[in-house]
Amino acid sequence: MSCDYAAKLSDYRNKGICGVAEQFDTLDKVHEKLDVLCSMIREAKHIVVHTGAGISTSAGIPDFRGPNGVWTLEKQGRKRETNVTFESAQPSITHMALVAMVRAKLVHLIVSQNVDGLHLKSGLPREYLSELHGNVFMERCEKCGKEFVREHAVATVGLKRTGNRCMGGGSRGICRGKLRDTVLDWKDCLPKEDLEKADHHSSKADLSICLGTTLQIVPSGTLPLLTRRNKGKLVICNLQPTKYDDQADLLIHSYVDNIMEGVMKRLGMEIPEAPAVLDRKITVSQDQ
Repeated sequence: MSCDYAAKLSDYRNKGICGVAEQFDTLDKVHEKLDVLCSMIREAKHIVVHTGAGISTSAGIPDFRGPNGVWTLEKQGRKRETNVTFESAQPSITHMALVAMVRAKLVHLIVSQNVDGLHLKSGLPREYLSELHGNVFMERCEKCGKEFVREHAVATVGLKRTGNRCMGGGSRGICRGKLRDTVLDWKDCLPKEDLEKADHHSSKADLSICLGTTLQIVPSGTLPLLTRRNKGKLVICNLQPTKYDDQADLLIHSYVDNIMEGVMKRLGMEIPEAPAVLDRKITVSQDQ
């Protein structure tokens, strides 16, 4: 099941604040705020979107700190049950809306804390994505840095060797370097290239939009603040409060799928259908 990923992580007590009650804006208030958000989008020159577990809950993948999140229930001695697997989960409305915004050059980078692989499954090009906590479908060569997206979730987490070898081309033919999973455990360092890209774009952005994240994990949760330091604007769309709400220029308390549907309608853009099949044979190069 999809939440088995969390069970593979090492024991760690400081998992953040869990189970805080959700807040919902009235429908009229949501419409007013979406008008403001779309004005911000039209005026911005460099937009970065920061995504968390909340954009995948409509795909059947549970979040962690929501009222029925994996770690919220864990603290109650309960376990979240779901029939959705990482393999069976399909990109949500939000995932696909972001693909359209990237294609239209409205969004310059998506910074994700999610490991579910749905951003790549949506057809989002790797160069427009920083996966700060890894991807359960991806292996990376420890020798040449090439990335391989698999059809099934990799069995290990914690940047461990998977037992597979790199079939990418090297100076002497096939590289044959040892492959590792890309999913971080609690004390693992964030991937250097993804973090540098996220840092660069967040610092350059004049608008950062946070979707479905409580922004509790450091340093990924602090990246949107780089936009504020650049005198840019910060928008937070989340049902639970975040510790940076007081620094946001706009707060929207609504389901992210509803928010993105409203944004796309106001921008006169269509939300594309999710790809039927992702070609897992293609490698994603991340040369070091």
